[in-house]
Amino acid sequence: MDAAPTPTDPAIPADAEDTAAFADLGLRAELLGALTSLGYEEPTPIQREAIPPLLAGQDLLGQAATGTGKTAAFALPLLHRMPVGRADGDPVSLVLVPTRELAVQVSEAFHRYGKDLGARVLPIYGGQPIGRQLRALDHGVDVVVATPGRALDHIARGTLRLGSLATVVLDEADEMLDMGFAEDIEAILEHAPAGRQTVLFSATMPARIDGLARQHLTDPVRIQIERERPVAGAAPRVRQSAYLVARAHKPAALGRVLDVESPTAAIVFCRSREEVDRLTETMNGRGYRAEALHGGMSQEQRDRVMGRLRAGTADLLVATDVAARGLDVEQLTHVVNYDVPSAPESYVHRIGRVGRAGREGVAITLAEPREHRMLKTIERVTGQRIAVDKIPTVADLRTRRFELTQAAVRESLLEDDLEPFRAIVESLTDEFDLMEVALAAVRLAHEATLPGTADEEEIPQVAVRPNREARPGYDSRDRRGGGGGARARAGGATTQVFIGLGRRAGVRPQDLVGAITGETRVSGRDIGSIEIADRFALVEVPQALADEVIQGLRGSTIKGRKATVRRDRDDTDRR
Repeated sequence: MDAAPTPTDPAIPADAEDTAAFADLGLRAELLGALTSLGYEEPTPIQREAIPPLLAGQDLLGQAATGTGKTAAFALPLLHRMPVGRADGDPVSLVLVPTRELAVQVSEAFHRYGKDLGARVLPIYGGQPIGRQLRALDHGVDVVVATPGRALDHIARGTLRLGSLATVVLDEADEMLDMGFAEDIEAILEHAPAGRQTVLFSATMPARIDGLARQHLTDPVRIQIERERPVAGAAPRVRQSAYLVARAHKPAALGRVLDVESPTAAIVFCRSREEVDRLTETMNGRGYRAEALHGGMSQEQRDRVMGRLRAGTADLLVATDVAARGLDVEQLTHVVNYDVPSAPESYVHRIGRVGRAGREGVAITLAEPREHRMLKTIERVTGQRIAVDKIPTVADLRTRRFELTQAAVRESLLEDDLEPFRAIVESLTDEFDLMEVALAAVRLAHEATLPGTADEEEIPQVAVRPNREARPGYDSRDRRGGGGGARARAGGATTQVFIGLGRRAGVRPQDLVGAITGETRVSGRDIGSIEIADRFALVEVPQALADEVIQGLRGSTIKGRKATVRRDRDDTDRR
């Protein structure tokens, strides 16, 4: 392998001064030239910490959030160590990633960095014709970027041979384990040479990641890089806020917030494919250019959607977590959680789509009242405050639209050539006052920018019921007594409501109490005994409010799932 150039090596291009910090890391001249052409000025913290040990061939365990520059942190050392002019067609580096989109993104990064080295890089993933992959592997590659399932398919076919492998990288390892790839990863690593270099990057570091590292990494260098925090008095790169809104008003609230925020491009995260399709249709009906992205779509469909987003012909991407994993869209300015994520880690992954590479971004969460406690949990885990704001009113919306029109007119006055329109204005001023002409023109400009179906109805503001956990009758046992509940209330007739979700769905008493109190007028002290079986639950509620509870729960989700809700038949028979 060629010796790494030093900063004074005459082989380094003269304009490499811009990447002097990268040159200090000992990277070869071809990589420094590529970095200069890409406009890279200095390495990020993860790159400064990870590149030297990786160049030295050490194993590495890195914890770094999305957007910290970790792709370059492992791609540059792998390309630096790649033998020049090698005849062997088997790969020397294998990068495993959780999704097809991330495979393409990482592969493109390798191509950009290694263009002057002639690096042969191949992404392999499901949904792409396998014949194309077979031909590329047969011709020879240096780096393979693969999803675990498709990599294992090729290994079983004998078309992906790992005998020449020098380095294996597990990128987004926590996400791969969450998606059920643990066994595939184990099988792939068993086929890799024992003396290989192994690199593991993860946004979070749960116990199972630590276990994977202990089993497969040898004396690894450990690096932990947190997302850069703003300095005191400086504006944060990702502004985080939440709006409390009842489920029935969420589509209108989303439209209202987007109107006020006016994002260049935004991703809206939903929990299920069905919700993605439903919300995409709704937002298109409201005048937005929305596209759906989820696992039920073919790769051709997904590629077409991403092309529209990057080309600017779509400005709203409605997606599930898995489908959007690894996306890096440069013009993306906003991320919206249509529901509060079920885990803080998911929230971290989602908001990592914006605020990347120094760009500013906005993360917005639409939370139902019963989800407010989860927001507090996310704040505690991430150490970052999420401001809870009120849904913008119609007056707020109108004010914002006038501001946008004023800004557009000012920009036109400063930037555009208005001379061709002078004759129109002069002819009109013969008949009308100049101010009236200006007012009419501004009105036309203003109305031309309004969405197809402007919301002009107020969205009900909701508030969190304080100290719900402290109310009598709130408990966390699988069977809750009614000592403080409805049965104990003098003269209060009660009935049992059947809910078609139970322990197997992870349902707990607090989930049921939260769902009922969040969707109805029933308070925690009104709820009596709760019985949770494997497949269903029975909840005792005031008889007079039973129908309201049933309707409220039918229109919402519990643990992210819809449930059958009705009066318990046995209870009906007893009455």
